[in-house]
Amino acid sequence: MILRLIGFLCFFGFSLFGFSQSKFVIENKKGKDKIRFKLINNLIVLPVEVNGVELSFLLDTGVSKPIIFNFLNVSETLNIKETETIYLRGLGEGKMVEALKSQNNVFKIGDAIKLNQDLYAIFNANLDLSPRLGIPIHGIIGFDLFRDLVVQINYSSQRIILTDPEKYNSKKCRMCEIFNLEFYNGKPYVNAKVEIEEKEIPVKLLIDSGGSDALWLFENDELGIKSDGKFFYDFLGYGLNGSVYGKRSKISRFSLKSFELKNLNVAYPDSSSVFFAQQISNRSGSLAGNILKRFNVVFHYQKAMVRLKKNKYFRQEFTYNKSGIELAHDGVRLVKEKQNNVIRPREGADKTKVIIDIQYKLSLKPAYTIVELREGSPAKEAGLKVGDILVSVNGKLTYQNTLQEIMQMFYDDAGKKIKLKVERKGRLLNFSFILKDLFD
Repeated sequence: MILRLIGFLCFFGFSLFGFSQSKFVIENKKGKDKIRFKLINNLIVLPVEVNGVELSFLLDTGVSKPIIFNFLNVSETLNIKETETIYLRGLGEGKMVEALKSQNNVFKIGDAIKLNQDLYAIFNANLDLSPRLGIPIHGIIGFDLFRDLVVQINYSSQRIILTDPEKYNSKKCRMCEIFNLEFYNGKPYVNAKVEIEEKEIPVKLLIDSGGSDALWLFENDELGIKSDGKFFYDFLGYGLNGSVYGKRSKISRFSLKSFELKNLNVAYPDSSSVFFAQQISNRSGSLAGNILKRFNVVFHYQKAMVRLKKNKYFRQEFTYNKSGIELAHDGVRLVKEKQNNVIRPREGADKTKVIIDIQYKLSLKPAYTIVELREGSPAKEAGLKVGDILVSVNGKLTYQNTLQEIMQMFYDDAGKKIKLKVERKGRLLNFSFILKDLFD
């Protein structure tokens, strides 16, 4: 399931392996630790302790320094100090985003700890990722962790192993491929190949574990990187500077040495949204979570390499949202639930009188709201609108499912009928539409 890209491109001028007064250190004798994570829409969500407070972070190879979201709600709890106001630029067409740079923060991930960590705290509450993923997301972390430790990501078991580079022993692996990494502003790039209109094209891609799509490519007519006749215009995701839109399409083949993926999703973002990202020398786009999750990955920044091994997701079909609906967890709804209290008082020795006492209770349940609606999509043509609150999908009440489970229904096979009941301005309305394959 794909949420759209969430990775951010923040351009800080850091040397990859420059001197630092502090780094992540494994505080145990083995020099390594294993941490469980959640895989939500191809994104890694792991527990991170900041200044003694337990939070949830995205693990994002495309970010230079940790970023804390929804800052105004957590500033006092985190005891953030030594701050200065700065402005960040990332994906999107909007203005630069105001943030606070804070020094000397304590970060702890499992047994890995760093005592002098810089972070960037974002003021803009609109950049809160939690509603889009349906679970709390307090921030993102990337380069500092990868720089200091060997990071092994097992997408199959949803575990990460962090290892002191001096104690890391690389086991021989006949089924693996090893790739050299290039770094720009602390971000890893890898060389791959794509096949577009029967032409094989070499590409240099940012490895972006903070993006939930499969592949982003920057259109370039000279190189032959462009969408063919089958595409649709869509919302692609959020960057620090606003929403990103572009074309969605398919390419016939994507190659990482001997590993080949066929008929995979690709997005071509509008050039205005990725102008600064395109300034990286020879960069062709991004390789994101829906490809990465198909491998168990070892990042070894100290040796400028990454190792890939196929896992159980490798041959999973690439699907996409055929409804045109994007949802977000938007607060709560007050729901009236029926309760049947069955009372069986005895009447004599050989019979029982049964009384069913029907009662109701009011409960607060999660509300899932339409926040994006693709033009020309089945849902749009059926009459649904941005702001509609989903009450049920195919007869099942939405609060009985997670946000991911509901969205997965929109990625089902073409031809499937979807029935929705929504609340609009206090009224309950019914809609139905058929999922449509735009590439058929």
